[in-house]
Amino acid sequence: MAEHLAQARTGLRALPRNIWATGLTSFFTDISSEMILNILPLFLANVLGVRTSVIGLIEGVAEATSSLLKVFSGWFSDRLRARKGLAVAGYALSAFSKPFFYFANSWGLVAAIRWADRVGKGIRTAPRDALVADSVREENRGLAFGFHRAADTAGALVGILIALLVVWLAQRGAAQLSRSTFQTVVLISIIPGVLGVLTLALGAQDVPVKGGAERPRITFRGLGHRFALFMLIVGLFDLGNSSDAFLILRAQERGLNVVGVLGMLATFNLVYTLVSTPAGSLSDRIGRKRVIIGGWLVYGAIYLGVALARAGWQVWLLYALYGVYYGMAYGTTRALVADIVPEHLRGTAYGTYNAVLGILDFPASLL
Repeated sequence: MAEHLAQARTGLRALPRNIWATGLTSFFTDISSEMILNILPLFLANVLGVRTSVIGLIEGVAEATSSLLKVFSGWFSDRLRARKGLAVAGYALSAFSKPFFYFANSWGLVAAIRWADRVGKGIRTAPRDALVADSVREENRGLAFGFHRAADTAGALVGILIALLVVWLAQRGAAQLSRSTFQTVVLISIIPGVLGVLTLALGAQDVPVKGGAERPRITFRGLGHRFALFMLIVGLFDLGNSSDAFLILRAQERGLNVVGVLGMLATFNLVYTLVSTPAGSLSDRIGRKRVIIGGWLVYGAIYLGVALARAGWQVWLLYALYGVYYGMAYGTTRALVADIVPEHLRGTAYGTYNAVLGILDFPASLL
């Protein structure tokens, strides 16, 4: 992996402006999002007294209700032959909805704000992924998606560290999160959220899309049998996943306080960041499938360990290693999508990919 890390660093210099712009946008956006979302389950449970099953329901509905938008936004970007405008609109909606968490006093209001945030993600995700794929050659696609995931996750790491600092200064070793601390985090999150929108709006540009003389209709036939088989396999795997919120609550059940949980999440994101770029570069050389399968094997081992864990430090260590799975699988699967579908249908393909996984997250979060 050290060799591939060195190769990845060399290759990063050749990545085009769009990759850096989308990466920085995700970096700033995830600072804003992860400051809030990683302590949101604690806010719901500790402040509002919401049951774990309801927390899972909120997460499942938030993801599932935005999923169909991913298909339409991806298809619409194919039809417009332009990705940037839709991506900027989606990022803007998310950035301007999250500040309303400051006023949340019921789980219903939290669910509504979370839904609006995920609608923004539903609008932006497929066009953004298609823009990344459009901007690089196939031999650098794994590296580009790996870098994007690394930038995204580095933002998550910074966001968690900021939240950790706020919680530490406000509550020290308190076992539960307070409302005032949560509200402080929400206010700070506004700044990077706005920076993310501005970075994409000013830094990226659309890339001419080749092929497909006619404006595409909403159809999945043109995506091909390889894509259908890929979605079947990935969908079955995702159906067996549960919400990461359950792992966070599991850590708290096993004795970690709020600061300990945030430290665990920070370490997870550090591992995720460090693994993503070299894993993407590795997939350019040995093939996407091998890297993805390796990540899935890591996932299975982690969940088995969490089920058997009896102490908070054990969950902390396992969740940190969970970043290896994310780093190997997430960027690489997105690169594989671009490999197996026609260029002029990439928006539809990414919309379908993200929509199917989002819909499956709903029953998975309740299992």
